[in-house]
Amino acid sequence: MAGSINEATLLGNLGKDPEVRKTQDGKEIVTLSVATSESWREKSTGDRKERVEWHRVVIFNDALAGIARDFLRKGSKVYLRGQIQSRKWVDQSGQEKYATEVVLQGFGAMLVLLDPKKDDSPDRQTQAGGMSQPSGAFTDDSEIPF
Repeated sequence: MAGSINEATLLGNLGKDPEVRKTQDGKEIVTLSVATSESWREKSTGDRKERVEWHRVVIFNDALAGIARDFLRKGSKVYLRGQIQSRKWVDQSGQEKYATEVVLQGFGAMLVLLDPKKDDSPDRQTQAGGMSQPSGAFTDDSEIPF
């Protein structure tokens, strides 16, 4: 199939501190548990209802893994963009297991920390490759900034 897109964008809060593990060659992999929610009013009762959805996010990008490890904590608000990937494995008891995850790797991955910035912390908006863009930065390439 020509021309397809696999992109997931989430805005939510961490349900627990990031889990950091290392591969055999020493590369860090960070796993996040991100909650998103939707709310609505029940027509018949007028009661407000809410549903929370939990997303497993796995960061393979070195720069983003370091940012997540150093700055994210349970309750942190994040905006992120990655790809949806599913995998299948057999556990120790012989049962087939499945997981669907949002994976941040490569150039298109994005992680933005939305908690209020502390004065002594570096800029908290980071894209793949460790490039930072200060909030309020000039990003319109069609106009000259002077």
